Parts: sequence; structure tokens; C-alpha cells
Amino acid sequence: MSTQTDPGRVLTYVDALREAQAQEMARDDNVFVFGLDVDDHRAIQGSTRGLLEAFGPDRVFTTPLSEDAMTGVAIGAAMAGMRPIHVHIRMDFLMLCMNQLVNMAAKSHYMYGGQVSVPMVVRCMIGKSWGQGAQHSQGLYSMLMHVPGLKVVAPSNAYDVKGCLATAVRDNNPVIFVEHRLLYSTEACVPEESYTVPFGQARTVRQGDAVTIVGVSNMLVECLRAAELLVEAGIEAEVIDPVSLVPLDIETITASAGRTGRLLVVDNAWTNCGASAEIVAGVVERASRPVMARRMGYAPVTCPTTPVLEEAFYPNPVTIAMKANEMVRPDMAAWQPDPEHARLAHQTQFRGPF
Repeated sequence: MSTQTDPGRVLTYVDALREAQAQEMARDDNVFVFGLDVDDHRAIQGSTRGLLEAFGPDRVFTTPLSEDAMTGVAIGAAMAGMRPIHVHIRMDFLMLCMNQLVNMAAKSHYMYGGQVSVPMVVRCMIGKSWGQGAQHSQGLYSMLMHVPGLKVVAPSNAYDVKGCLATAVRDNNPVIFVEHRLLYSTEACVPEESYTVPFGQARTVRQGDAVTIVGVSNMLVECLRAAELLVEAGIEAEVIDPVSLVPLDIETITASAGRTGRLLVVDNAWTNCGASAEIVAGVVERASRPVMARRMGYAPVTCPTTPVLEEAFYPNPVTIAMKANEMVRPDMAAWQPDPEHARLAHQTQFRGPF
């Protein structure tokens, strides 16, 4: 379980991310950052700002629009002893380099009998925002969770993103690092010194006894707001952040669901064959008593760009709270919290990346 030990300094998610990269580059000369526009003044929404000035163009450089080839460069560099951080401003673009990731990066360590390591980090952003539409809003990490040899992490706060990135860079195998763009402006207490957050240790963010709610990436924030709404209805929800999806701390989730008897998993993706399905299946296989399980995620359609339809496409604190209430009180009339109580501060602040 990750712990937040330094209450003295507050940092945004994006600043924690940038600081982690800078500290890992200072710690190890083999670490370098590359990807389309990482050296631009916009610098991937600010997440690579200042790295070029600090470490020079040999270690921070842009690339052509050639994701497949550039992934091959990262794999080759990693095999040669470097530790690349390959940045994609959209996770959707990983579809262009799946062969390299799935057939090369993920398998090489096993195929070569452990004599070859591929210590590379693939940073990629997911998430809703201002009508990004069908090809720029997808959370496709479940496709990569399916492949042995790939680790998949999705930190939900500034503390975890700094520690998880350090862990990812130091890992000797490829790590898919998933960042939700709406989290970039959120703040948390973050130590100034370098530290790591281990993979495979979920974090219980809020304790409760009526229902266990698991929120993936930004959905953790939405679930916490839903839990506050549920208090108004007299329901105490336990909220869990899995932090890493591969490896997944299914034991912590199972123990919580065993106590509450109910499990609601809220994902940043479609539910069909997704991370939520894996979490529910893992709990059902291990639970010592029956657990009522439900899943929430994207509506089963392509993401619309129209704001009204986009809003309906994603789970939100109101719909999450309503679903949890329905699970706890199935025989009572439907309950809906006041939508005005559900607004999230970071969502009202976000105005796009530029």
C-alpha cells in the first residue's frame, strides 16, 4: 500500500510527473524522453516542460509521426541498456505500435531465456475533456492487460504518479503508464525527494461497510465524490484505488468485498472484456461468501463529440451513487442525489491543454 508521508508540499499531478522524470534522468544517464512534441513549448500539456533545457537534445527529443517505428527504436535502445520513456499524447495512438509492444517488447525477456531485458516506459494519456470524440478518448489499457510481459499502471493522484513513474523507469520490463488528462491539475502532498510506489498494492482511500467501490484512474475521483453523495443517503462506501492493473492487488479488493458483500467496479473504458471484468472475476473466484457485483464504464457505443451525449457516455458521481444505492437497497424506490452536489472542482477548472 502506498503511503503519503510528507504533508508539507502540495504538487499538481502534472508537476509530480515532470519532477519524477527529471529525478530519474538525473539519477541515471541511460534514461531519456522522446515522442512527438515532447520538446515543444506546450510540452505534452506541460508534463515534459523544462526537461530539454535541463538535459539537452540528446536525451529529450521529438519524433516523426511514426509510432510503430519509434516504438522499435525504444525497444532497441532498451535492449542495448538504455531506459527510454516514450510519450504518446493519446493512448489511441498505441494502436499504431501494437505489433512492437505485443510481439517484441512484451515477449523478448521470456523468448530469450531472460538474457534480454526491455526496460522501457510507454507514457500515454486517456480521458474525456472537451469533445475529443471517437479516436481521442479511448481507454484501451485492457487490451494490453491481456498480454503477459506488460505491466499496466494507472495512478490517480500526484503522489502515486511520481512514485509509480520512478518504479516504472527502474523496472527491467516494459511498463504501460496510463495518465488521465483530467487528473493533471489535481493536487496532493508529494515529497520533494525521489521515492517509489510499488506495483501490485491497491490503496483503500475511504473506508465503509455497505459497498466496495473500485475506481480506475480518474474514476477513483468520481467514485470518491459518489461516496460523499451516498453519505447523504446514509450509506458508507469503501473506495479502493487499484493503482496498478498488472500486477493487480486482487486480495485487497476481495477482502473489502467480502466485508461489505457488494462490489461495484467503475472503469474508464467499456465494460466488455475490460479491466472491470477482470476485477470482478478475480473477486468472485476468491471470495469466501457470495458477493453482489456490478460494473460501470463507457456506454456501449463510440464516444460522441456532442457535449450532451459525451456527458451521458461516461459514468459520473450521480450515476455511480445511484448504482451503489440500488445495490445496497434493491427493494427501495430509486434515489438520485442532487446533481449540483456532484460537480468536481478539477472538472470546472480544466480548460484544455493549451
